[in-house]
Amino acid sequence: MKNRTIWMATVVVAVMLIGGCSPGSRYEKQLKKELASGLRYDSLFMGIHFGMSDKDFYTLCWELNREGIIRQSNSNTSVEYHPGEKLKHPATVEFYPKFLNEKIVEMPVKFYYDGWAPWNKELSSGKLVEDIRAWYEDEYGKGFITVIHPARGKAFTKIDGNRRITIYQEDDLYAWAIFTDMSAESEEQANEKQAE
Repeated sequence: MKNRTIWMATVVVAVMLIGGCSPGSRYEKQLKKELASGLRYDSLFMGIHFGMSDKDFYTLCWELNREGIIRQSNSNTSVEYHPGEKLKHPATVEFYPKFLNEKIVEMPVKFYYDGWAPWNKELSSGKLVEDIRAWYEDEYGKGFITVIHPARGKAFTKIDGNRRITIYQEDDLYAWAIFTDMSAESEEQANEKQAE
């Protein structure tokens, strides 16, 4: 009986330790800590930032297009650019922000290697995700953690104050990096609850 009690206690402690160290738990702790810090990290890339008005975004994109840095994507629904040496192979990047009250609150960024083919594993989105993470660690600092997203599967995420960056693979071709202003997301959820 005593051995069984010790064994059960060991199992309970092990489950608590594993649960406490799980990626989801680590993520939740990091999110609470960063949001509570009150720090703001609004910078995204190319002079684009959280809180930027839609008018300022369009004006900046017009100027970047005029300089040949970006262009309208083939689908005419996003901005396209080529990051050059930032990734291991030539790639295309497309982005278009999500606005709330005419201000940027989220920036979904889609990536794909230009030479991708189903048989070329070196140019798969699985490799691309790793390359994006390495680039973004140089750009935004180390600290990406691995999480399991219910809909997207394995992802890498980093939270600095209000800014969350999540990198994940959509399929064999596309990878995504989503920049989210977590303070705006919390505000949007609060407004939705008030409206109910």
